[in-house]
Amino acid sequence: MKIISRFVREQRRYSKNELKNSFAFDEQGVEKFIKTLKAYGILKAVNNSKEQLELSDLVDEDVQIADETAGNDEYLYVFTYVGVITYSNRVVKIYPKYMLSGEHDNNTAEPLEPMKQVMKVLERYSNSEEQIINLFNGDGENRSFNLLAIILFLLNDYHEYGVYNNSEDLIEVNGDGAILWQKTIDEGFALIRDNHPYYTELYTEKTIDDDMDYFKRLHECILTECSKQLHDSQLEELFEMVSVELSEEEISDFGEREYILDRIQAELNVQFNTRRQILLKTMYTYISQERNVMEQNEGVSMFGTTAFHAVWEKICAEVFNNKLGTPIGSLGLTLPLAAGFDKRKKLIEIIDLPEWKAADMDKPIEAKDTLIPDIITAGQSEAGDYFVILDAKYYNIQLEKGKSLRGNPGIGDVTKQYLYQLAYRDFIEKHSIPIVKNCFIMPTEEDGIIVKGSVRLKMLEALGLENIQIRLLPAQRVYDAYLHRKKIPIEELKL
Repeated sequence: MKIISRFVREQRRYSKNELKNSFAFDEQGVEKFIKTLKAYGILKAVNNSKEQLELSDLVDEDVQIADETAGNDEYLYVFTYVGVITYSNRVVKIYPKYMLSGEHDNNTAEPLEPMKQVMKVLERYSNSEEQIINLFNGDGENRSFNLLAIILFLLNDYHEYGVYNNSEDLIEVNGDGAILWQKTIDEGFALIRDNHPYYTELYTEKTIDDDMDYFKRLHECILTECSKQLHDSQLEELFEMVSVELSEEEISDFGEREYILDRIQAELNVQFNTRRQILLKTMYTYISQERNVMEQNEGVSMFGTTAFHAVWEKICAEVFNNKLGTPIGSLGLTLPLAAGFDKRKKLIEIIDLPEWKAADMDKPIEAKDTLIPDIITAGQSEAGDYFVILDAKYYNIQLEKGKSLRGNPGIGDVTKQYLYQLAYRDFIEKHSIPIVKNCFIMPTEEDGIIVKGSVRLKMLEALGLENIQIRLLPAQRVYDAYLHRKKIPIEELKL
């Protein structure tokens, strides 16, 4: 079966004919493709208009509950996903919306290298507490097994821990393993010379692996099959996965499906090693489902997220050393903590909670939710103490002379950013912090940090609040810092 693999850009508007031609569908095939991806929330439909073609971001008001059998020119289709999707023998590689260079100046180069980095970022993010990789996609009639996620887990697990093995501990006399001194002393015979014991026989211990173990062979067979599928689907290079060829056996060589599952279940009942348990459960899931990633009919397998904005926020919070969860006594400010402030209280806990009070109540009731900034970083610098409020925005902003304003944060985002500073004003003033800044940070595919401009609201500026700066950050550098757990100095934003 010929694999058709294509790159598309998140939130770009595609016509039905573009999808049909790019992925080599007939009319019925492209309609099924569109219907299926819409059912999984991966694809949205918008009206076909000049205004939509110029947009780079999608808002809920744009989305149409479209008839999938509509004419070719009636709707445009938007991928609201970053990552990889497989559908039958089609592979859809969706790169983030800020990667625009491939669509300018007739540049048709595929963004393979930056996309490799994006996939590593998604993988690390998925291993955090915000899981984005699901075992199953959709629900009800649209439910399908996410085989791609299982394949990647199995191969990554193998490259980190090796193949499944059942080992046996053997005790020998004068063997090559570690000496069991207590057993040697308790059960051995010693010759005494110059008040020192000498043992003619030493008990030793060694561990041997059973190379013919059923589950070791099964694991090797599964890994080989998974590696071949990744290669056949042309995803091996994108995920930078080394090929694995460990077995010449087929899954069918191990028995009928139910027999294999029963054997795995029995092994699970006697295994107490956490890693082995997880691996056995994953192998069980793999065997129990349809195992060909490119032949799931109209089912969808995927690795990625419909919420890349959350990924961007998480990354920025880490690389800019977010202090929201830090006790205020540990911020490292020049002045000692002012009276009335508890050093154990976290920075996020300083913000007031709304108070609700009925007309006949003596005391108000505090609400549970309040303003929560994305990122706050604070501390000492050569220029003095600083308090910087950052808001990670996943936007393609157009803010240029002679062009209309597009892709910008809304009025709610602007007012909230001012209010964050207002919420911390008392803390800032009582600790005489001289450097206070407010900034939106957005991704770009350019190589350096771009000082894009600023936004102000005069009535809030009049309260003495800082206007909001706008900085475009080189996404590849930010991702590199995130993947290597490094920080980016706040001074580089030139606020």
